[in-house]
Amino acid sequence: MFSSFDFNVIWRSLPYLFQQGMVFTLTLTAIATCFGLILGTLIAMMRLSSNALLSGVAASYVNVMRSLPLVLVIFLFYFLSPYVGQWIIRSDQPIQVGANTSTIITFTLFEAAYFAEIMRAGIQSVPSGQVNAGYAIGLNYREVMRYVVLPQAFRNMLPVIFTQTIVLFQDTSLCYVLSITDFLGAASKVAQRDGRLTEMYLFAAVVYFAISFTASFFVKRLQKRISIVR
Repeated sequence: MFSSFDFNVIWRSLPYLFQQGMVFTLTLTAIATCFGLILGTLIAMMRLSSNALLSGVAASYVNVMRSLPLVLVIFLFYFLSPYVGQWIIRSDQPIQVGANTSTIITFTLFEAAYFAEIMRAGIQSVPSGQVNAGYAIGLNYREVMRYVVLPQAFRNMLPVIFTQTIVLFQDTSLCYVLSITDFLGAASKVAQRDGRLTEMYLFAAVVYFAISFTASFFVKRLQKRISIVR
């Protein structure tokens, strides 16, 4: 079955695949996770706010983002953001937004909607008695969130956050629609250049599976440890 396969093309391409493709994939995953989590936490707090306007805006943002395919959001932001920027700064021509910058912003904004729901569940999982106790000892709302609620929310939802990060790592493969050299994009370029599509796509699938499966294994162990602490 594999007699006609040229696995040597994989070996020759390893430096390019990992030093350029995988580095970009992991960098995008890390940036989108960090900033998406920060933005998602703010959105979650807005959704739980007693202010109807803040809650409505946050809910609308989450619902819109979670109702659209990621690949469509990537296209929309990449093609529309230059004109939106032109309108904001009153420029005579569309502003230049590179594919890499556009992708990082798109993934951050998109993932923020999912992290917002995760953090909202985490915040709501903290017993109200602890919140009231924080107010009772003289803490204000910001201090209660900082010292009482958010630390526990992060701990409670840590396995879910890591699981969403694994999904994000897999979704970075959609960068190929903007011709960005992520790991899958690098594999695709080598496949097209050398005419070895099967070998390269099979190798890419094995790498994605190995990383995702290993990460999922550690997430499960983390989840067990957190449940023991509780």
